[in-house]
Amino acid sequence: MEMLELTPDMLLRAYAIGVFPMSEDRDDPDLFWVDPRLRGIIPLDGFHVPRRLQRTIRNGHFHITFDHAFEEVIEGCAEATEIRPRTWINDRIVTLYTSLFHMRHAHSVECWRDGELIGGLYGVSLGGAFFGESMFSRARDASKVALVHLVARLRAGGFTLLDAQFITDHLSQFGALEIPRREYRARLAKALEVDAYFDPDADEADGPNLLRALSSFPE
Repeated sequence: MEMLELTPDMLLRAYAIGVFPMSEDRDDPDLFWVDPRLRGIIPLDGFHVPRRLQRTIRNGHFHITFDHAFEEVIEGCAEATEIRPRTWINDRIVTLYTSLFHMRHAHSVECWRDGELIGGLYGVSLGGAFFGESMFSRARDASKVALVHLVARLRAGGFTLLDAQFITDHLSQFGALEIPRREYRARLAKALEVDAYFDPDADEADGPNLLRALSSFPE
């Protein structure tokens, strides 16, 4: 269903009841609400880092930052590629989520190489829940490395729920799973009671130290 004018505060209230907006296409000005019957989540206590990706992280080819280039990340997620010729992020979404970023309710993870932004992701934080929105990659593994760093940051900040919206092959390798809408809403309600904190300025661990921090995750 097409929505009326949407404000950042209305958007946060929508997330609190389990719904989120999308557009049909990058050039479509309209938005509609989405409330999946099966919801994708990534369990923070069961996150899996594939062995090949562990090697990539240890090699230290990427530099990771948080909240340093939010608008560039969301624009990267919105751009069309050969693999993804159409995206659901239109100009209204860019404006709304940039407003949430300035309200400190949206965050980005940036992946850099030689000073160039080559991947990243963004999402919304509310209580102890983080709602992953989109990711992009201009180099192999860039978005995956960003996701690993995001999970480490969420765990350190006391988050209890990482919403992935929909399951893809890309996310399944990390332990993502689908749960029914009712169960998701129950988990969301509990997560919203948690006083978590996303710290974009915390010292970033190098590859080996990051993996040691995630050593409780199953291989």
